[in-house]
Amino acid sequence: MINVFLLLGSNLGNRELFLQQAIELITVQIAPPVSLSSIYETQSWGKTDEPDYLNQVLMLKSDMPVQEILNKVLAIELQMGRRREVKWGSRIIDIDILFYGDEIIHEVNLVVPHPELHKRSFTLIPLAEITPDLVHPVFRKNILELKAQLKDNLIVKKHIFE
Repeated sequence: MINVFLLLGSNLGNRELFLQQAIELITVQIAPPVSLSSIYETQSWGKTDEPDYLNQVLMLKSDMPVQEILNKVLAIELQMGRRREVKWGSRIIDIDILFYGDEIIHEVNLVVPHPELHKRSFTLIPLAEITPDLVHPVFRKNILELKAQLKDNLIVKKHIFE
């Protein structure tokens, strides 16, 4: 079984509900989460005039090939109503593969570890919560070390449910 880390994000509509629905679909179609981070509220990244995001990291254990996982997360996004119209635009749900074990994958439609994760506080903060000692296979630094080197100044805070 391989440890697979996914990042969920939502900044439209009932964000908490969309994260929960994504987790339910991932549980059925890929594998149940072994570990979940808290939910974090984050300023929009890349396109800063968008609504704030809710982000959460999940860890799954799966034997499913990475391309099959990618196909399933893309299908879940579509099933939930995701539209890819504007780069970094608002979305009901976004599911990124952060890590697939310690594999380094460079394919036309997939790069793992996620090529931007070491630059993003909204990814490293929830990752550090559930797996601070995980070593990034490219940079050979653990998540806490990468987090300490962040230059990202986005506000990322634990989400308070209303």
